Amino acid sequence: MARELRQLCSIFLAVWLTQAGRIIVAREQLVPCYFIFGDSLVDCGNNNDLDTLAKANYPPYGIDFPEGVNGRFTNGRTIADMIGQQLGFKNFIPSYNTATDDDISTGVNYGSGSAGILDESGSHLGDRVSLNRQLSNHEAVVTRLESVQQNKSYTDEYLNKCIYIVNIGNNDYINNYLMPNNYPSSHEYNAEQYADVLGRKYTEQLKTLYRLGARKIAVFGLGMIGCAPAEIERFGTNGKSCVEWINEAVVHFNDRLMPLVEELNTVYPDAKFTYINLTHILAPKSGVALPNKPCCPVREDGQCIPYSTPCPNRSLAVYLDSFHPTEIANRVLAQRSFMSNSPEDASPYDINQLTRDP
Repeated sequence: MARELRQLCSIFLAVWLTQAGRIIVAREQLVPCYFIFGDSLVDCGNNNDLDTLAKANYPPYGIDFPEGVNGRFTNGRTIADMIGQQLGFKNFIPSYNTATDDDISTGVNYGSGSAGILDESGSHLGDRVSLNRQLSNHEAVVTRLESVQQNKSYTDEYLNKCIYIVNIGNNDYINNYLMPNNYPSSHEYNAEQYADVLGRKYTEQLKTLYRLGARKIAVFGLGMIGCAPAEIERFGTNGKSCVEWINEAVVHFNDRLMPLVEELNTVYPDAKFTYINLTHILAPKSGVALPNKPCCPVREDGQCIPYSTPCPNRSLAVYLDSFHPTEIANRVLAQRSFMSNSPEDASPYDINQLTRDP
């Protein structure tokens, strides 16, 4: 029976991953620039020089990336990288730490491993660039761009045409709410109350992004954190495929994002906010859970052991380490974020639709 179940899982995974083969790369650049905010799911090296355990500037991270080891928390490209390729950008968007004045006109990646909506999330791991700090960094970049372009009105119109993605919130659970010995949040709030706290803070941050010129913003929901190998190892599943109570807690947060997007679209009629539903994209349609074993040997914090040997067939793995998806999984997420299969993947727009002028 166990062998039959493994075979069924392998067949389902192969079917699920065939979606990655449909990835569409734009023939021409669809927008002038692309700005990326978030955590380790989009970090491209901003944590490399920080005093933190949350960094990925060693193999096997980057083992399949064209430029080698780079600070991305995956074996190859991130979801943000692939969306950038679909938008038509010939080069990967640079990290904030390395972006030159010439670079910033095409965009900046501010993502930081272990960062959260709340400033304190991830602090036990060391330094990180929280969303508030990322927004401050973006404000500095806007000022630099105004200086380079020497025309504030032109810069304002230029920024209005760009794509902005925000993929954050995982660490407000993984490295905050789910760590009662390190953070007080789970003692102070139940799951619904905590989702409210995050929602209120996130609302103000997205309004700040609008104030800084963003008009085409994709807000990513959280995936099924309770299915991450690290959370399964830590909490157990009571015979289920995932830690259900964690996924239920995350649902409270995700359920607040679509109304938030609708509110922002009403308050700011000259903007287009949209919600990317990663939980729906990741949900197995056959009822068989995706494999949730790490592809690399992991250390106690769930990251790959430095210079360890990962699994040989990474194209059939969903997780590289105990938290982060492989490149092939990122391809599925990027494809359906850019061009949705249904309104439940992305609403009211997918990112391809977001590129179009109103």
